[in-house]
Amino acid sequence: MSARYDWGQRVRATTDLVNDGSYPDRAQDELLVKNGDLGEIVNVGTHVDTEIVIYLVEFSPQLVIGCLEEEIEPA
Repeated sequence: MSARYDWGQRVRATTDLVNDGSYPDRAQDELLVKNGDLGEIVNVGTHVDTEIVIYLVEFSPQLVIGCLEEEIEPA
């Protein structure tokens, strides 16, 4: 599967993103990013087992979140 978006691209969250347990210093299911928040893709990778493209999006200097294509759109 090929990536739809590129490193450095500005994107917008298309849904609320909550803590799935990836951030142990934040509460489970805590809202991390609101629908419409802007970020920048800082890395593009692929899940080893499923080959699904994962985008690391920096929404703030302290908040980088792995997103699926359906969770972001070009800003």
